[in-house]
Amino acid sequence: MNISRFFILRPVATTLLMLALLFSGLLIWRFLPVSALPQVDYPIIQVYTFQPGANPDTVQRTITAPLEREMGKIAGLKQMSSNSSIGASVITLQFELSAELGVVEQEVQSALSTASSKLPNDLPTPPVYRKVNPADVPVITLAVSSDTLPLTTVYDMVDTRIAQKLSQLSGVGMVSLAGGQRPAIRVQMNPTALAAYKMSAEDVRSAINSANANQPKGSFDGPYRTTMLDANDQIRSIADYENLILRWNNGAPIRLKDVAQIQEGSEDRYMAAWADQQSAILVNVQRQPNANVIQVADQIKNVLPELQKNLPENVKIRVLTDRTESIRSSIRDVQKELVFAVCLVVMVTFLFLRNLSATIIPSIAVPLSIIGTFVLMYFLGFSVNNLTLMALTIATGFVVD
Repeated sequence: MNISRFFILRPVATTLLMLALLFSGLLIWRFLPVSALPQVDYPIIQVYTFQPGANPDTVQRTITAPLEREMGKIAGLKQMSSNSSIGASVITLQFELSAELGVVEQEVQSALSTASSKLPNDLPTPPVYRKVNPADVPVITLAVSSDTLPLTTVYDMVDTRIAQKLSQLSGVGMVSLAGGQRPAIRVQMNPTALAAYKMSAEDVRSAINSANANQPKGSFDGPYRTTMLDANDQIRSIADYENLILRWNNGAPIRLKDVAQIQEGSEDRYMAAWADQQSAILVNVQRQPNANVIQVADQIKNVLPELQKNLPENVKIRVLTDRTESIRSSIRDVQKELVFAVCLVVMVTFLFLRNLSATIIPSIAVPLSIIGTFVLMYFLGFSVNNLTLMALTIATGFVVD
């Protein structure tokens, strides 16, 4: 049976079917995800562990090696690499393409729990992981600056008000801060004074750690009630640091100010960033594997007004770089080429046939077939990217053939 005969004998039904295909394709076009290339991302998880003051050899031996032994037991692991630097360990886990990111995330959590007993007890925080590809370019980079507030104060605002909010957005894998100056108390020890009091840098470090230990104070038990004791003994100001007693010498206290100079500053004085010739905090937002770049960027831009309202008026947020601009521009160019290809096919058909009625058929069939393809793309999970648009452009000639 000739399939064309069915539609020729039923012109009304054919017209209604064509209109349904046209409107459904135009409607679904608005809901198709947009990306530069087809979404093919390996599930990747990065594990971060920090131990301030430890050299790379110590980090490798006490942190990276135990974690690698546990991570290597995870099923579906394709590749594992690590980097041990001063005070930090970073392990990158790449899994098979067929692995589910949610499943491997649970296995990574289980491996971290198992390895926790083999890690040093003095870690400031337990190991954390991020679902992000380290080679992936940030989706958006924000610049936060202020004309009046110090950069340490701005950094604290960004860390507590902006970074946490952005991390909660769907598809965001990691939010990292660059150029920031985290507030810190810097203790510059005097070697001559330490030698005179027969003390070492380790003695100073131990005294500072002991003074900052917030331990439970106990309770009073009475016949009718129990009263809990609560007091925060942690050091809060420079004066408290200066008067901190390190030890006693012949009944006289040796205070921290006797062997060191204490000043308020930042953790790393050699890290800085500028935006428009002004010191700023850079916020780099990276997506999760298989997350759509355009959708993640749109979510970030939608919450920027809300984030700005939660900041003082003298603190400004602006978009420094936007990866999606080049993607959108590329997609627009390919779309123009697709429209041009359809017009060219119709024109060539008319030049060869020299018949207006015969030319109307491909002029309707070509756009309709392309628009109808959007319906299949949506249900098959395809995105509008450079490759799919190039394929549609090439297909315009095959439709006429």
